[in-house]
Amino acid sequence: MKNLITRAITGVIFVGVLIAGITLNPYTLLVLFTTITALTVWEFTTIANKHMGVNVNRFITTFAAAYLFVAVWAFNANVMGSEVFIPYLISIIYLLVAELYLDRPNTIQTWAMTFMAQLYIALPFASFNTLCFISTPTGVAYYSWYALSLFIFLWASDTGAYLFGTWLGKHRLFPRISPKKSWEGSIGGGITAIAASQIIAYFIPFADSFTPTTSHLCWAGLAVLVVIMGTWGDLVESLFKRKVGIKDSGNILPGHGGMLDRFDSSLLAIPAAVVYIYTIMLHSFL
Repeated sequence: MKNLITRAITGVIFVGVLIAGITLNPYTLLVLFTTITALTVWEFTTIANKHMGVNVNRFITTFAAAYLFVAVWAFNANVMGSEVFIPYLISIIYLLVAELYLDRPNTIQTWAMTFMAQLYIALPFASFNTLCFISTPTGVAYYSWYALSLFIFLWASDTGAYLFGTWLGKHRLFPRISPKKSWEGSIGGGITAIAASQIIAYFIPFADSFTPTTSHLCWAGLAVLVVIMGTWGDLVESLFKRKVGIKDSGNILPGHGGMLDRFDSSLLAIPAAVVYIYTIMLHSFL
């Protein structure tokens, strides 16, 4: 009972902070997700060093990841040009070249986990900025609905999957990696996310130039994509934890585990959402 209360309180605070950080202004987004990126990469590299026998430079790898988020934010917000990426490139070069002088037997594995942290965590979080800034005739505008909707769909999917899985779950979705997930739960999560998308579509057009019907369809399509990619993202992290022999990625969030546990679904959903939204937008202008 105590753990359930702790989990509920942490969940409410977590959701509140995330919503506030995304919706208030671009600077709260910058501070919140730079911190999230740094904590998640630090957690991932700590697991790699402890359980995989590698020697990832956690400080430089974490700095590079956090800086990438800042750089993409500055570029998308039209604060700086492409020169903002130079320090990131320098840090990547350093992480490669440094191994030449350390003469360790696990160099290849260390490189692999170092750049896994960049590709698996830093890049998806950095691309989150692309959902938040849109071009307008008068310049760049901060728009939080695409970014916020992604988490709304993930939360709706998790809730629906839990309820439908508890009531109806019989057929395992991926027993080799996650024995508790069921097809019934996943389908129920998808239905719940689509329902949430239609509520959003009623109040928020997908784009100003779209008709109400098109807007509803586009929001539904985004919800389906986020659910599918979010499920895969969750399974990827489950496989990683299973391979290294841990239950939770950390304990920074009481009752919920670590940062990677909380954001695993979004790490595949974010880049997929970016591709989806920009493909739809590009098609609407052709």
